[in-house]
Amino acid sequence: MLEEVRISGLGVIDDAELHLSDGLTVVTGETGAGKTMVVTALDLLFGGRADAGRVRRGAERALVEGRLSLSKKSAKARAILSRAEDAGAEADDDGTLVLSRSVSPEGRSRAHLGGRSVPAGVLADIGELAVTVHGQMDQVRLLRPTEQRAALDAYGGAEVSDLAEVHREAYKRWREAAADLADRTARAGELAEKAEYLRVGLTAIEQLDPQPGEDAQLRAEALRLEHADGLRTAAMTAHQALAGDPSSTAMDAVDVTGLLDAARRALATAAGDDPELAALAGRGDELAALVGELSTDLATYADGIEGDPARLEWVQERRARLATVARRYVSEPDELPGWADRAREQLDGLDSSDEALAALGTEVAKLHDEVASSAIKLSAARLSAAADFGTAVTAELAGLAMPHARVTASVSYVDARPDGPSVVVDDREVSVGSDGIDEIEISLQPHPGSPPLPLQRGASGGELSRVMLAVEVVLAGAGSTSTLVFDEVDAGVGGKAAVEVGARLARLARSHQVLVVTHLPQVAAFADRHLVVDKDSDGSVTTSSVRWLDDDGRARELARMLAGMEDSMLGMAHATELLEKAQATKDAGFKKPRKRAAKK
Repeated sequence: MLEEVRISGLGVIDDAELHLSDGLTVVTGETGAGKTMVVTALDLLFGGRADAGRVRRGAERALVEGRLSLSKKSAKARAILSRAEDAGAEADDDGTLVLSRSVSPEGRSRAHLGGRSVPAGVLADIGELAVTVHGQMDQVRLLRPTEQRAALDAYGGAEVSDLAEVHREAYKRWREAAADLADRTARAGELAEKAEYLRVGLTAIEQLDPQPGEDAQLRAEALRLEHADGLRTAAMTAHQALAGDPSSTAMDAVDVTGLLDAARRALATAAGDDPELAALAGRGDELAALVGELSTDLATYADGIEGDPARLEWVQERRARLATVARRYVSEPDELPGWADRAREQLDGLDSSDEALAALGTEVAKLHDEVASSAIKLSAARLSAAADFGTAVTAELAGLAMPHARVTASVSYVDARPDGPSVVVDDREVSVGSDGIDEIEISLQPHPGSPPLPLQRGASGGELSRVMLAVEVVLAGAGSTSTLVFDEVDAGVGGKAAVEVGARLARLARSHQVLVVTHLPQVAAFADRHLVVDKDSDGSVTTSSVRWLDDDGRARELARMLAGMEDSMLGMAHATELLEKAQATKDAGFKKPRKRAAKK
């Protein structure tokens, strides 16, 4: 649920706070006061396009901040938290998530989520899960075939969505395999030449069998063999300086080991008389041990150093062979094993032999059959959902002052295009895409005497508004987002139909948080919470603010909306009556929305 929204520097709104609650919240105000800026702010907050033209003149930036309250019991709330965590954001301790979006006068946009700077696309992902915003152009979007298909798929629920996902994956694999086959066929000569280059290099490297780090090891060994005499002499000289020459019989021979022994004996004699000297004696023992170890290691090293011309020749020849092959394919010999691994992987995708192309063709045909099968299953599920969808929307329209209207959703195939992907269904070649083989068309029959016509041809503005609201009410029972925002969904509606729109919105608010921008008092009367946008002008600057209305304030605002005179006694009486009837309707309860029967 969206708990709070703060707007500053956006359009005519200088600074405003909206404290929201569950149920139905309406936003009203004079024309031009900035009611629609509330919807614009929410669209911006949840990843919409950043428009520098919306930044209030003189403001440093336009800023929208929001707070989402999330319950971990909700699957969508868990999905929102997971997406936030993926972006490095964190929810507050009370389970709320803070979002913000700002736009500078130059058009630069910044987005933050849970105290972390994120791309605006992350806010859009959160918005898809949390909020559905219906602007004044959504009726127009409902005229598009893609939007009609999306509405039907949403109504179909998991049954349709699961089949749609299976089909999308199958279609993706098929198109990738088909593209690979076409590419290999068209570039057979080029691929064969490249494959031969890789095979020659791979053969040379496999015969050489280079090991990781081998060249560096051989380089070190070559240096040791080339300077074996000097290294041995240095080691022996150092050894003799430390431990003496065993073959020497001179009484005055001096070495470090002998001198350390003399020092240790001298310290041992007096160490018992002074703790400080005893500590120094201990250090002398440590030094003697280190010298002994070093002397032994030097002797071992000297014994292991031996000039071997044959081995030196082999090492130099091996390094030369590694360098020769490396110059052909890589920069350094140590890179040869990695090149060989990559070459093996590339060869798998470069085989353009007749056998390889035939095998790939068989795979493409198999995937094509899978796509046809998944598309047919998806189409059948849509066809089943379409009947229930039309019935449910028709029932909702009956409650929106269109008692004789009938809505149908037809599912049909589109003939294959000469240059497009296709499958055969019932001996008919039809176009196929990632969304399947279906074209969805929603039609409206306003009354029994009229023919059913597609929405884009036969629906007036008021009818289209009510159809869209009916669709939204129906989809609410199919798991739509928890927060629904409507910007003048009642456009083109009046009289009894307006009362029914308000009643439907109130019913929708029993299971969702609903925010409605409206100009109709019949709709506003059903609100659980009423906000009004006030416009103030000092002659040069116009600002708007948002305030919450109490019962008396609501009556005055409805009187203004009804008669344009909030102080009119007649207008106040009419407004009070409207509020009482709306409350009575809510208290009487609403029929539960119709749901699709579960499939066995």
